[in-house]
Amino acid sequence: MKCLPVFLLFLVSSLESLSAQTYDLLIRGGRLLDGTGTPWRYADVAIKGDRIVAVGRIPATATAARTLDATGLYVAPGYIDPHSHATDALMVASRAGVRALAHQGITTAVINHDGGGPTDLPRQFATLVENQPGVNIVPLIGHNSVRIETMAYDERDPTRDELETMRRIVRAGMEAGSWGLSDGLFYQPANHSKTSEVIALAQVAAEFNGLYTAHVRDDADYNVGAVGAVDEVIEVARATGKTAIVTHIKTMGPRAVGMSKQMIENIEKARAEGLEVWSDQHPYLASSSSLMAYLVPQWAQDGGPTAILGRLNDPEMITGVEANLRRRGGAEHIQLTQYPKNPAFEGRRLLDIAKERNEDPTDTVMFLFKDSGGRVPVVSFTINEYDSDAFMKQAWNMTDTDGGAPVFGEGVPHPRTYGAFPYKIARNVIERKIITLEHAIYTGTGLTASVHGLRDRGFVREGAYADLQVFDLAKIKDTATFERPHSYAEGIVHLFVNGVPTITDGKFLDARPGRLLRRQDPAASTR
Repeated sequence: MKCLPVFLLFLVSSLESLSAQTYDLLIRGGRLLDGTGTPWRYADVAIKGDRIVAVGRIPATATAARTLDATGLYVAPGYIDPHSHATDALMVASRAGVRALAHQGITTAVINHDGGGPTDLPRQFATLVENQPGVNIVPLIGHNSVRIETMAYDERDPTRDELETMRRIVRAGMEAGSWGLSDGLFYQPANHSKTSEVIALAQVAAEFNGLYTAHVRDDADYNVGAVGAVDEVIEVARATGKTAIVTHIKTMGPRAVGMSKQMIENIEKARAEGLEVWSDQHPYLASSSSLMAYLVPQWAQDGGPTAILGRLNDPEMITGVEANLRRRGGAEHIQLTQYPKNPAFEGRRLLDIAKERNEDPTDTVMFLFKDSGGRVPVVSFTINEYDSDAFMKQAWNMTDTDGGAPVFGEGVPHPRTYGAFPYKIARNVIERKIITLEHAIYTGTGLTASVHGLRDRGFVREGAYADLQVFDLAKIKDTATFERPHSYAEGIVHLFVNGVPTITDGKFLDARPGRLLRRQDPAASTR
């Protein structure tokens, strides 16, 4: 070996060093989908601690504390859910392992959506950390919550002092570690806000390179229309110069079919202009919210739930409810998900309950409002498939769940809480073949990480955090249905969060290796 040239000595030494490597975990022989959208390739993946340290054909002489044979399986980044309502579970120690997320392959969740969540983020953060979450958490600060704290449900513009108070609350949230401002312009009280108010708050988040994400004002023809609602998000992006997201993008009801064409064209034009406009979407043809949000005309929502209950006999409100029922395709398209006062109503369509009560569906709606105190969560089967497919094919459209982590067996929640990511693959990659597997993985991993500015997440590469899923494509499927939603998805063989296994051989471990990711942490954010 002494007679070898210096560069060959270096090469031999490097190969010997590589072959002698010892890892904590070595995943061998899998088909790697690395999160970039490129086709799979065979590659081994080595992990030390919480990081991926090698990707490729790792020598057979390398050893590891644990070696997984991934022959016939796919290795990919764990999913990043850009719109999660798992907060309720994460705030309860016994539920913070979030099993419903794990079985979908989710390793990171963005929370406090639709303008919601607390305004006191440090208090929320303390509880989240104390509960030891099963996934990484990316928090937002919510416009609706900020407005309620400042001016309750008042249907008016804020005064100059009130606007400054709201800006101060948003700034405190950003300083605490929020990644941006979430909005719920379809909901009270943010739907009273003019675009100028939205921009004033989004500009505070932009000072910290924070993003803006909105449940838009309209996904049908309630007020500004679905196209106008998307244009408002584009306007916010233009005013702030930062990332803006149309969250759970869709069109709803028979009168909105085909609106996706103009919505897509407008987003494309904005992007061509240099604006960072994105969207996310869950893959189902049903949404989920409350009967009040879907059916009560917006003028009648002024003052919040208590005030609404005082208007139940108002003829104008009744007429508005009837109009919104038609807008959503009729009472047969609405299903109650939770009704503790009478669990026999759970999982049943509004039309079915009206027939049982021998009354018009509008009268049934009024009865349900009064009987429940106004809070009736429902599923609405009104998302248009033509438009949903069009959005799903876009390279700027991420995948979300828009679901939580429910108490197993409680109510009849939307099945997206258990199966959104596997459902997208099973139905749209395997069954319908309208998107590729690479696209499905990319729009749930690398794209989402890049849009949100998550450092070293969403990709399988050296130096990235070891948030990984190993799945069997032949077995990937959602098992939750709208009638029987409490059923975990299948096909995830192994799942790792920060290098720690949370699913092994298909079995949930209730490990708690997730981390609260604060935006200002250099190890968390690229912004």
